[in-house]
Amino acid sequence: MNTDRPDPVHEAKLAKVREYYRLVDATDVPGLIALFTEDAVYRRPGYAPMRGHRGLRAFYTGERVIESGRHTVTSVVVQGERSAVTGVFEGVLKDGSEVSLEFADFFLHDDADQRFRRRDTYFFAPLV
Repeated sequence: MNTDRPDPVHEAKLAKVREYYRLVDATDVPGLIALFTEDAVYRRPGYAPMRGHRGLRAFYTGERVIESGRHTVTSVVVQGERSAVTGVFEGVLKDGSEVSLEFADFFLHDDADQRFRRRDTYFFAPLV
């Protein structure tokens, strides 16, 4: 087996993860929702699980306490159908306060089309 060649499925999953952060930072809600399957579940401390495109849209257009900001990804590990991401988020909350904190995200990919079936987020701060 030639290990010098990149695995196209692995590369597609990695690209999908990086695209998510580009779209969320650009506040492209339709674009980022399109990265998820219609029955996806997003779990985040402090919120009820967001289910499907409707739940994701409600979160990103209203419930999310973040007004704007930028994610800097420091590591991405893709193994099988799972991706693990660490990074730093810097931005402004809807109450006007500025934040800078570390996060960890875990994605479960749908092997049929590489969209996300599940996402779990953890911040190193309470309820962000």
